[in-house]
Amino acid sequence: MTKLRQSGDYQMPVVDRGVRPGTVFRIIVLAIVLTASAAAFVVFKNQLENEIVLGILGVLAMVGIFFLVSSVIGFIEVMPQSRPDELARAFLDGHADGTIVTDRKGRIIYANAAYGALTGAKSAAGIQSLETILSRNREATEAIYRLTNGLHEGKQGHEEFRLLKPLANGTAGGSGAHWYRLKARVLPLEDADSNPLYLWQIADITAERDDQERFFKELQNAIDYLDHAPAGFFSAGRKGEIFYINATLADWLGIDLTKFRPGSISIGDLVAGEGLTLVQSVQAEPGLKKTKLLDLDLRKMNGQSLPVRLIHRVSSMRDGAPGESRTIVMSREGEDGDQSASNAAMRFTRFFNNTPMAIASVDGNGRILRTNAPFLKLFAGLVSQDEVERGVTIDSVVHETERDRLAEALAAAKDRQSDIAPIDALHPTDDGRHFRFYVNAVIDQSDQAPDEAAIIHALEITEQKALERQMAQTQKMNAVGTLAGGIAHDFNNVLTAILLSADHLLLSARPADATFADLMEIKRNANRAAVLVRQLLAFSRKQTMRPTVLNLTDVIGDLRMLVDRMTGTNVRVEVDYGRDLWPVKTDLGQFEQVLLNLAVNARDAMPGGGTITLRTRNLPASDVAALGRRELPEDDYVMVEVSDDGSGIPPEIMDKIFEPFFTTKEVGKGTGLGLSMVYGIVKQSGGYIYPESEVGKGTTFRILLPRHVEAAESQAQPMAEAPAAPAVSTDVKEAPAARPGTQAEPTDLTGDSAVVLLVEDEEAVRRGGKRMLETRGYKVYEAGSGIEALDIMDELNGAVDIVVSDVVMPEMDGPTLLSELRKKYPDLKFIFVSGYAEDAFARNLPADAKFGFLPKPFSLKQLAVAVREMLDS
Repeated sequence: MTKLRQSGDYQMPVVDRGVRPGTVFRIIVLAIVLTASAAAFVVFKNQLENEIVLGILGVLAMVGIFFLVSSVIGFIEVMPQSRPDELARAFLDGHADGTIVTDRKGRIIYANAAYGALTGAKSAAGIQSLETILSRNREATEAIYRLTNGLHEGKQGHEEFRLLKPLANGTAGGSGAHWYRLKARVLPLEDADSNPLYLWQIADITAERDDQERFFKELQNAIDYLDHAPAGFFSAGRKGEIFYINATLADWLGIDLTKFRPGSISIGDLVAGEGLTLVQSVQAEPGLKKTKLLDLDLRKMNGQSLPVRLIHRVSSMRDGAPGESRTIVMSREGEDGDQSASNAAMRFTRFFNNTPMAIASVDGNGRILRTNAPFLKLFAGLVSQDEVERGVTIDSVVHETERDRLAEALAAAKDRQSDIAPIDALHPTDDGRHFRFYVNAVIDQSDQAPDEAAIIHALEITEQKALERQMAQTQKMNAVGTLAGGIAHDFNNVLTAILLSADHLLLSARPADATFADLMEIKRNANRAAVLVRQLLAFSRKQTMRPTVLNLTDVIGDLRMLVDRMTGTNVRVEVDYGRDLWPVKTDLGQFEQVLLNLAVNARDAMPGGGTITLRTRNLPASDVAALGRRELPEDDYVMVEVSDDGSGIPPEIMDKIFEPFFTTKEVGKGTGLGLSMVYGIVKQSGGYIYPESEVGKGTTFRILLPRHVEAAESQAQPMAEAPAAPAVSTDVKEAPAARPGTQAEPTDLTGDSAVVLLVEDEEAVRRGGKRMLETRGYKVYEAGSGIEALDIMDELNGAVDIVVSDVVMPEMDGPTLLSELRKKYPDLKFIFVSGYAEDAFARNLPADAKFGFLPKPFSLKQLAVAVREMLDS
């Protein structure tokens, strides 16, 4: 067995009680057993011939042979190897730190020579535990207390403390204050739970602390120099977050360093205007670094600008990702720009980069020579500062369809021509963005840019183009609406004449007559035509509406069953109700038409079946901007969505879907008035409708109706609540024919010789109405205009019971006629007849004006009921 040799560095431990009593006891027991066995053989030597004794000896002999052979082949180790124990002991004996091992009661089991030297003990008799030594030093009491408690809990730990005097006299480093590091842990022995042993290590770290303090002072000096250098400095991370900013730059910008936290601000917070684009344009090659000189403005905390020159150095990762950056900032504030050409150049660069317009100078071949920051920002992803330095051409920012025009403009600029027409072009890769380029010739070329041929100014006009399209679409819709309204007005007159004539003939015909069926067919088709007229009026927003305050949850709930029946069995209808919906004000019947039309269109878009989803929710004013609709005021709305998962609407026809008579359905399967009517009803209700569609995925119509506020409504119409006037005096009364079923019709429709003045510019309608009223017993006077009606009233000295007047007439319209007649005859009863909604003209009348209203086209019975009710009111 090889033993470790003692070297010059090996020292014997001061205390070594590592051999346990149990080992000695086992050796003594083994010796006693061997002695007793030998004595037994001597005593019983005469009985060796006994079979039992021979058997025992044979067994023992076999066991002995087994152990001998096993020890020879190495299967059993006769004596345990002690080399690992010797290695561990040699390590502890020669360790530079003072090391002791104690039991739970603090009794020392082992102490190496370094511990004796550190504590001043030269023999085992002078060795004391750390608790005893350090308890006399107030500075170390808390440290030893915390470590001891930790050991009792099975935890290891370390402490550093300072003593005014060293533990042993004559210690290297003098007799002054010393720093010590104390470590403690539980030894991982088999019986550590019942009889734990604690390992303590103490080291003098005074020299180490001196080195740290010296390094810290040097670092403080370096930081102090950097903080108070005559130039600013900051360092930033990969994303531009600033980790360090020196005191000089913080003072320039007004930043409070006591509140500054690394990463709390970024380069974008410091750079004013478009300078950030210049900073971001400096990019190094993968794995390399790049330094660039930049003249720009920084932004102070008070919002003012600070002109500076940056020496900006950036690094790049090996994969090309941006790395950290270091930047030196030199202030140019207070410099006189007229003193030197260099200062003038810096001032020009500052203004050049802070102008709101993108500018680039090019040579005659279109190669970009120089750009400002807005140009790099406007065409980010197409042009960078590095590409400019490599000679990128202006063609890279212009769509290929306009490159020939740009080449012609550059040729004209090269020939120093003036008045070069601007060029509108699309983004090369994004057709949704539009630009306008102004090409100007360079007359006086500078020495710095002798090849400069043209200056190009670029503006993004995407929003302008969108507004132009929106304005054109609005004007087109308004023009179509005006045309549709005019057609509807004239067509209403024709239908009214047809219906009155059919009613007159039906009065003299019997059901058995051969002409009776034809007359009924005429009337039925006239009514069908009247439906189309009402749809045209809905689109032109001139139909009659009776708005009421509604809760759309109730409206959609009541309409759900009807929608299910109309959409068929292969289409599923789902409703997602919003919670606590705000009230809205619209015509119930008209809004139901809106939902039904959208549901039917959704059904037709899914011939193979699918799902229609009706969804409602409140849209507060704060969420309106997120929709991206410029024309939408920031008010509170209730939003209704009608979605399907059908074929979708192609983008090329999206702008036409609300136009009257536009349809994608086959001939005879659609009038093209459904969506136009929806558009008109929503607009007449003060709302907005926006379609969104993707071919093959479905379509969604979003309807936004203004939130109805009762307080605002009552303040807007104070006269309606005035107690001095009855409610009927401020309400516009509608003839019962316009609202069928709202009240019982009078049973007696005869005239009782009442005098009626019928004012109508359409001769066929006037003649038919006169004849119909006379058959009911009325005495009728007719007038073709408002002026003629006034003359008739004067001739009759006001002996007229009721006036039935058209609204739109030459010379004098109906509202003006009413105002003139009421001056002399304030109690004169009046009925307006019109194909337009009554609110289209009622706003031009006094708030307390009382009149009836009969929409065109109307039948004989509707006219008779309206006149009779007004006379009886």
